[in-house]
Amino acid sequence: MLTTSCSIVVALLTAILTTMLQGAELPPPHNLISIVTDDQAAWSIGAYGARQSRTPNMDRLAREGARFLNAFTCTPVCSPSRAAFLTGRFGTQVGITDWITPKEAKDGVGLAPESMTWPKLLQQRGYVTGIVGKWHLGVKPESHPSRLGFDHFMGSLAGSFKPQDPELEVGGKQTKMHGFGADILVDDALGFLQTNRSKPFALLIHFREPHMPYGPVPEQDSAPFQALDPDIPDYPNLRTNQVKNWTRDYYAAIHSVDRNIGRLLARLEELGLAERTIVMFTSDHGYMIGHHGLHSKGNANWVVGGATGPKRPNMFEESIRIPLIVRWPGVVKPGLEIATPVSNIDTWASVLGMLGVQPPKDWKQEGLDFSPLLRGQATRTHEVIFGQYDLHNGAKAHMRMIRTADWKLVRHWLSPGKDELYDLKSDPGEMKNRYDDPKVAPVQADLQKQLLAWMRSINDPLLERVGQ
Repeated sequence: MLTTSCSIVVALLTAILTTMLQGAELPPPHNLISIVTDDQAAWSIGAYGARQSRTPNMDRLAREGARFLNAFTCTPVCSPSRAAFLTGRFGTQVGITDWITPKEAKDGVGLAPESMTWPKLLQQRGYVTGIVGKWHLGVKPESHPSRLGFDHFMGSLAGSFKPQDPELEVGGKQTKMHGFGADILVDDALGFLQTNRSKPFALLIHFREPHMPYGPVPEQDSAPFQALDPDIPDYPNLRTNQVKNWTRDYYAAIHSVDRNIGRLLARLEELGLAERTIVMFTSDHGYMIGHHGLHSKGNANWVVGGATGPKRPNMFEESIRIPLIVRWPGVVKPGLEIATPVSNIDTWASVLGMLGVQPPKDWKQEGLDFSPLLRGQATRTHEVIFGQYDLHNGAKAHMRMIRTADWKLVRHWLSPGKDELYDLKSDPGEMKNRYDDPKVAPVQADLQKQLLAWMRSINDPLLERVGQ
């Protein structure tokens, strides 16, 4: 009798508990909006110290979220950087080592369809995924965003596109668009939010701005800078007027992006999505306008001596340092500053960490999850930052970099006499190359040892060519 009574009680408690669990609503998963600009240096943003650029919405994200003070790209040019951002693998590991030219794209260079991108993992776990804007990871069907984890794509497969009235892929067809690039992308992004507001989503917005040509942009974006006499780098024989004109136009293009970020944030609030949507803002690499006498990024051109000169392959701070801002309502303390060094190759692991998605065991990736830093928790971090760039479009270079808090070593493999070593503490502007300085030979030797060990760990194909 007692046994029967106990069984009845257990059955009743089980039924009650089951009913309670069925009736309880689990909190909806966080959405993610990832914003990537093209060629935008950290120095161009108010939150990172810019005084003449106008970026109120980027600055707002920093006030309401976390700003990474030492974020870097692993390759200072677009296609390999974007591949690393999506896959957690370096360019040499996915066969994309320089920006993909139209001819290379036609010949089939692109991200392989079996690549495990983080949008593909989110898609497999029920997220609606979309990307609008620049792809630049292949134009063949096998490299199309739809094969790499995206339910929705509107933009340019080939890379950059005209800043006004561009031709873009819409609904699978090349379509002549009317208007300005940043506005067109965000119009589509707002439609994506409206359609998918009741589902978990991950939306990537890859602006073409502020890539050259910087304009035209709407007058409301260019007007604030028309009378500006911008501050520019102090470098001997710099083409001052050209650099000032470029700087004004660069700021106008950035303002166009910033204005549209404001539209995006406003729509999130209108739809009631702001509190459960992570917004991550970054760029594919840094940029120089007169810094070191150069224009552009890792494949920069000289802008001194009255004319542009040959390319100057580089890993200067301005080329590799990127903005990284994450607004995560309810988790990230507003105004948080994170000094821990991170790389854009960490994006794969960190997005999964933010969204609580278990990474697959069969995909080897090279990044570290920085999401605990956003939660205010301790985690394993980079002691050094590594970078690589095999330039083959317009010049030849095989650069490998190791950067610590104090030193940066850049090996220009197969280019004798071009190696670089900078003391970042005493020479943050990287003006004095100390590679051949016997006083710091032990530092050089230690960095070289670490660099070679890293190259071996990623099976860098350059090792065979240089006999290491």
